[in-house]
Amino acid sequence: MAAGSEATTPVILAAGAGGEEGEHVKPFTPEKAKEIIMSLQQPAIFCNMVFDWPARHWNAKYLSEVLHGKRIRFRMGMKSMSTVPQFETTCSYVEATLEEFLTWNCDQSSISGPFRDYDHSKFWAYADYKYFVSLFEDKTDIFQDVKWSDFGFPGRNGQESTLWIGSLGAHTPCHLDSYGCNLVFQVQGRKRWHLFPPEDTPFLYPTRIPYEESSVFSKINVVNPDLKRFPQFQKAQRHMVTLSPGQEEDHLARVEEAITRMLVCALKTAENPQNTRAWLNPTEVEETSHAVNCCYLNAAVSAFFDRCRTSKVVEIQAPRTDGERMKKEELNVYSHMEVGQTGSQNLTTGTGKPEAASPFGPDLVPVAQRSEEPPSERGGIFGSDGKDFVDKDGEHFGKLHCAKRQQIMNSEKAIKEQIASNATTAPSQTFISTDDLLDCLVNPQVTRIVAQLLIQGRSL
Repeated sequence: MAAGSEATTPVILAAGAGGEEGEHVKPFTPEKAKEIIMSLQQPAIFCNMVFDWPARHWNAKYLSEVLHGKRIRFRMGMKSMSTVPQFETTCSYVEATLEEFLTWNCDQSSISGPFRDYDHSKFWAYADYKYFVSLFEDKTDIFQDVKWSDFGFPGRNGQESTLWIGSLGAHTPCHLDSYGCNLVFQVQGRKRWHLFPPEDTPFLYPTRIPYEESSVFSKINVVNPDLKRFPQFQKAQRHMVTLSPGQEEDHLARVEEAITRMLVCALKTAENPQNTRAWLNPTEVEETSHAVNCCYLNAAVSAFFDRCRTSKVVEIQAPRTDGERMKKEELNVYSHMEVGQTGSQNLTTGTGKPEAASPFGPDLVPVAQRSEEPPSERGGIFGSDGKDFVDKDGEHFGKLHCAKRQQIMNSEKAIKEQIASNATTAPSQTFISTDDLLDCLVNPQVTRIVAQLLIQGRSL
């Protein structure tokens, strides 16, 4: 089962970016990609397979221009936390254009129009399962922007696809598809997947109400389960991954963010330890300790070097300056194709065939199991805001979202255990201490740049 989107087992996820066209050779031929897809026993992420797709340059703004004036049905749900799933039968619906959706999503309080009755701070919107053939019926050239033929399905493009566009918190209740498999291409934003193996279905309390052809829902809200009512859910093996376009570039950015986090928390806490509300965003709940921040820095650096060891080509890019990482709109856009091939039963139940060599590597990454409960975000919703990251090797780190000090302590312990585990497998890596970081920060080249920036700021 999967929560967050239409899904079955396996779910095949494709990162939306992977370099400029012409820089890379695709790691798998279409024939090999299909062979892998039809034999996988677990969800996985393909990398470096879609860098030349025109759809890689899509975003919600572009699609709003393509679909100018076309009204789309949006499912509206509550952001508030509940132990009961928000089934589609309990949601309300709005007919609106993408332009109107984008205006609402910018949180304009004086908005009029179809979203006027839905406070952006309390509701999410989801244009889900929109078939290309209906959505772009008079703009069929856009079908060619999606090339599922690269995955071994010749002739299949956007015409066989569905488009999903949602705001922060938009999701589909946990469910499984009773046949076929799914290919998902993430275009914009981030989407977190909660995945469970088919053998865990009994622990997810399946139901056919609400009824949907080929879909079996779970009675559980998997991000806020009622364990008293559904105690067997504790036995389920959750696999989590946050899919985003350009995942490979995130490794260095996470190191940069970990450094920033450590510096901001250290300096601002020292300045006024009694008042964090002046500088800490309310969504962060509370600042984290220096020890926790140090652990996060080590986790980020460890993940970066793990990626370097498994990559065929290692390239450290300069930090971006175009503001791309500072998008104000919280959007999630992806394209999706279902594959209903013969032999799909083997994908979900397994057979007695001899085990083949593992296809996994830097260009095909399995979605790892996660034993701990996912952190809550903005009132407990799980969404695609990118504030929690799962790297390509399944290691979890990013912003903490915890309301109690005990949760922070548990996170610190878990991260330290992860670092200790990394040290066992990679003895050449040493723990990064506060002094190591200071040596870098007080490097003459760094202090010279900081001095220049301070002087420039004063002279403006």
